Amino acid sequence: MSNLKTKELSKMGYTNDQARSLVINTISKHYKHHTTTEITELLTQIINNPENYLDHKHLGKIAETLTGKTKSRDFEAFSLSAQPGPYKVYGTKEIDTGAKKQMELAMSLPVAIQGALMPDAHTGYGLPIGGVIATHNAVIPYAVGVDIGCRMSLSIIDESASFFMRYSHQIKQALKNHTHFGMEGSLDIQPYHEILDSPVFNETEFLRRMQGKAARQLGTSGSGNHFVEFGEIELFENNSMKLPAKKYMALLSHSGSRGLGANIAGHYTQIAVERCRLPREVQKLAWLDLATEAGQEYWISMNLAGEYAKACHDTIHQTLLKSLGLQTLTNIENHHNFAWKEKSANGNEMIVHRKGATPAHQGEMGIIPGSMTAPAYLIAGKGAELSLNSASHGAGRAMSRTKAKQNMTASALKKLLNNAGVTLIGGSVEESPMAYKDIEKVIAAQKDLIEVQGKFLPKIVRMNKD
Repeated sequence: MSNLKTKELSKMGYTNDQARSLVINTISKHYKHHTTTEITELLTQIINNPENYLDHKHLGKIAETLTGKTKSRDFEAFSLSAQPGPYKVYGTKEIDTGAKKQMELAMSLPVAIQGALMPDAHTGYGLPIGGVIATHNAVIPYAVGVDIGCRMSLSIIDESASFFMRYSHQIKQALKNHTHFGMEGSLDIQPYHEILDSPVFNETEFLRRMQGKAARQLGTSGSGNHFVEFGEIELFENNSMKLPAKKYMALLSHSGSRGLGANIAGHYTQIAVERCRLPREVQKLAWLDLATEAGQEYWISMNLAGEYAKACHDTIHQTLLKSLGLQTLTNIENHHNFAWKEKSANGNEMIVHRKGATPAHQGEMGIIPGSMTAPAYLIAGKGAELSLNSASHGAGRAMSRTKAKQNMTASALKKLLNNAGVTLIGGSVEESPMAYKDIEKVIAAQKDLIEVQGKFLPKIVRMNKD
């Protein structure tokens, strides 16, 4: 609240220059959405009982200047274990040394029980993308990732390739009209989904503030490798959906929880880093104890973000298919960038974080995409204990986005697309197929983890244009 005056603060009892300066800065930064009445009441409570606010995250410093006391110690320092915990690497030849080093550091956390590194793994922030880590009663926001609940969704449609030839123009128009990509913005006609009325939005003040943004961004997709695409899927014999083995038209999407997930990740990572002091090289892997209030808040927020990501995909699929007069035979979907409560081999509960990894319990269905010209694979998990019931979440990057930009031209990308018979709407050279690992090698490296039940080939792809 920028119009807070020092004269008004003096009347309230804030006669100390340092206290007044702190009040003005704190209120304008953390309480700008509060009313004048709410702020006046809050400041009155602080001046009357400053001791009650010594431990407050934002107001503690004001209370300290009023009382002359410092807040109680509310953090704990931890050292790394001398030896990293056990973790299994799949497709080690395909994985860069930076990702392996990150995994080793993550497995040296005192809360780490077991880990696995998927064949699409590459260096990330904190935990490598493609890293899976199980902990004891602790959740690591950065081992979940920034795009909480990022997921794949595949709708199989009872139409053949001839539909593309007859209606390619209508498909392109539908993708242009009914999808939106990028950090900000919304659809022209804002959709509704019951997730927006979830009572969980009222569980914390932080989630209440996020509800409006979630409503605006419903049914939209992010930037980077997020996509919505129509293509053709070949289902193999004895597939889990019990559908005839043949080729079908399909709609495949990849995106996450938008600004809601990103804000939850940022907010609770900051709390974790403040309360869980770790050596500098693993600082981002600070955790929240699930027995604490902050740990519980993150857990319910993460689950809400996961449900919201699903709602976005459901909205995209329903809107597109309705606009084209198409019916879904079945839908398969899976999260990555999430944490689950699961049982270890000996029956103990553990928190399994999959940052860019697909859940692959026995018989569990999932989708592993390649790139805008490479196949995506429909898979069923084999429930491999050493992989913590996980598989890769894609082909994985072979080049960073910066390197891809330096090494690929728009004309070369166009040629690749033409050769593959793929139409791209939007997109950028950063997401060029050449920037990704060979999906066939990645799939081959995890034959002990998954059974392939279908192969999807992209035809018309929609992505963010940077």
